[in-house]
Amino acid sequence: MVIRTESEIETTEAGKSLGKSLLPGSVVALYGDLGAGKTAFIRGMAAGLGLETRVSSPTFTIVNEYLGTVPLFHFDMYRLCSAEELFEIGWDDYLNRGGVCAVEWSENVSGAFPSNTITVKIEKTGENSRRIAITFPQEVD
Repeated sequence: MVIRTESEIETTEAGKSLGKSLLPGSVVALYGDLGAGKTAFIRGMAAGLGLETRVSSPTFTIVNEYLGTVPLFHFDMYRLCSAEELFEIGWDDYLNRGGVCAVEWSENVSGAFPSNTITVKIEKTGENSRRIAITFPQEVD
C-alpha cells in the first residue's frame, strides 16, 4: 500500500489509520532518512491505538513506553549498531508484553524482527510531501 502525504498532519493521520488496525503483539519497522516523518507517523499510530499522550522520539533513551489498553513501545535504533544490541536491552521481553512495537531506524537492527513485521518506508518527495509505503507480512515487495 502506498500513501502520499502533503503535510506533517497528513503523515500523522496515515499513522493513525494504521494504528487503528494494529493488534497486540504487532511489530512495525520504520525506515526513512532523518526528518522523513517517522516520529510523526508513530504519533499517529499512538492516536490510532487510543493513546492520549505526547509522543516524542526516544533517540537518547532507546525506548519510550506509552501505556494503555494496548501499549506502544517506541524504539529509536539510531544509536545501535546491531540486532544483538537490541536483544541486550530486552527486545524479547518487549515482544512478549502484548503491546505494539514501533521501531525507528530499523535498518540498524534488521535481523531482530519476527516474520510478521509490518514495514513502513517513508520517503521525502518534497519539503512537506512524503511517499509512505506500507508492506504487511503476507504481501510481497
